[in-house]
Parts: sequence; C-alpha cells; structure tokens
Amino acid sequence: MEEISMYGVDTAKSVFQVHGENAARSVKVVKRLRRGQFLTFFARQPASVVVLEACGASHHWGRELTALGHEVKLIPPQHVKPFVKRNKSDARDAEAIFEAAHRPGLHFVPIKPVAQQCDRALHRARDLLVRQRSQLGNAIRSMLSEMGIVTAQGAAGSAQLFARIEAGDAAIPPRLLVAAGSLLAQWRSLHAAIKDLEDQVLLAARADPRVRRLMAIDNIGPMTAHAMVAAIGDGTQFRTARDFVAWVGLTPTLDASALRIRLGHITKAGDRGLRRLFVLGASSGVHHARIRPEKASPWLKGVLSRRPVKVAVIAQAAKTARIAWAVLTSGDAYRSPAAA
Repeated sequence: MEEISMYGVDTAKSVFQVHGENAARSVKVVKRLRRGQFLTFFARQPASVVVLEACGASHHWGRELTALGHEVKLIPPQHVKPFVKRNKSDARDAEAIFEAAHRPGLHFVPIKPVAQQCDRALHRARDLLVRQRSQLGNAIRSMLSEMGIVTAQGAAGSAQLFARIEAGDAAIPPRLLVAAGSLLAQWRSLHAAIKDLEDQVLLAARADPRVRRLMAIDNIGPMTAHAMVAAIGDGTQFRTARDFVAWVGLTPTLDASALRIRLGHITKAGDRGLRRLFVLGASSGVHHARIRPEKASPWLKGVLSRRPVKVAVIAQAAKTARIAWAVLTSGDAYRSPAAA
C-alpha cells in the first residue's frame, strides 16, 4: 500500500480527527484519536505533511509534530470553511482541512516558537487586566455619582475620588464606603499587576534589536513595537506592507461590481490589540500635529485639511504600520523624513 503523503487534522481538547490520503488519492485513512494517542499515532507514521487548522493550541502541536519529522502547515480557519460539506462533523472538518490545503496560492500561518507565544501572553494578560481596572473605576464612579459625588474625567479626577474614599469622606455613607473601599483595593491590586507586566514588556523590548529599531519610528513606543514582534515575528509571512496592514484590519472594506467600486469602513480584522496600539499612537501623533502644525509632516497636514480627524488618525495608523513592517523585514534602521 502506498504511504500516506498528507494528513488533515481537526483538533479539539480531547479528541483529534485525522484524514489522510496518498499522493494518488486512492488510499484513505480516517481515524478518531484520543489526546494521548495523537502523538503516538504520528510517531509510527513515515514523514509526511500534516495540516492543522490554526488555533490557540495548533502551534504547540505543530512543534511536537515537527520534532517527530513531519512537515506541519497551519491553515487559517476562513480558508477551510468553504470546503465543509453538509451535516458538519469532525470527520468532514478534517476532510475539509485536507481539501483546502491542496488549493493553489493558499497562505499558511507560521508556527510560533514558545518564546513568541510567551510574549503574546504578556500583552493579552495586560489587556485583560486593563479592561478589568477600567470596569472597577467606572463602577466606583457610578456608585458615588448616585450620591451626588462626581469628579472630572481622567486619571486626575479618579485620583481625587479615590483619595476621598481612603480618607473616609463624611459625604459618603458608611455602608457605601465599605463597598467602594473593597472595589478600590481591587483596583489598586490590578494597577500594580499591570505595572509589573509593563515592566516585563519593557525589559523584553530593550533586549530585542528588532523592537529597538521599531521604537525609533514616530508614534511607536516600546509597547507597540514589542506587540508587533510578538504577533508576527520577522514579518516575512507577508509579501507586502499592505498585506500586513490588511491583516491588522486597517484597510477599507471593498464592495465592487462591474464599474461600481465602493470603499467602506476599515475591516477591523486580525489582531485587535495590535490595531488598537497603532491607532492610539496615531491619535497621539495627530493631536500633536493639530497643536503644533509647524512640526507636522506635509502629508498629515494635507489629510487633516480635507478629512475628519478620526479618518486622519486611521490613515496615520495605517501608514505607521506600513513603515514598521518595512523596517522590521528589511533589517535597516528607520530614517525619518526630517532627517532625510
């Protein structure tokens, strides 16, 4: 019997569905494996191509299968969906992965090393804690506003409110003071945890020459630079800067038919956290450009003169992302237009 040349694998937490065929597609293997049987099965197979759907655990299994001598490819889920037949099942999902892998021109997801996944975890943990901190701060504000106690927006206003809670302000009812004090203690705990994670990101950023090159770009700080390297590594999986910007979700949607072409809002596809960092950096750059127009680039002043501020922010974020990809993939230092 001719050896199986390619396997499509539908992964789950405890059950793995395998679909394999030989090069002539005349021999088929369909197996359902438990988690403990998965690596044992592939350890007994000759070297072949194993295709998995890209997901959270697929990078781990990709590294394990590569160590066994197999060539592993991770396929984006959106490319698999068109090949799923009616009456969806694990077996048909695995077959769809196998079929999608044969399509010409398909791009695959690079397998991330352990260090890169750990860097990604730093940013994801920080994002979660920041959201929880914001929720606690808003809850404290809403409780006290019901008693007519309000302060200005922003960090300064929150600091005034927190100081009144810790001082036991007589204007705050005692029972409400207990509730607000508990929330404030949790807020401060989260604030300290966020600071620790940010310190870890800064240490990692200083140690990576790729991140240091990106930090030289306008509107990019250590958090954005490190998040970009943690997300895409060396960036060579993208053919052009526009491909990277499209992955981040900063390109407009397209609706075209015959001679009618309509561009819509940005797609907001890809990595939400990385896109948010690029937009925040661009927002800061646009803010400074409006305050000190003599310091702004002619391109940005031109955009601001004919488009709304929010549109200018997105345009600046997309441009910054293109520059960052070019610097990351070329290995060259950033040369600012002013210096040129």
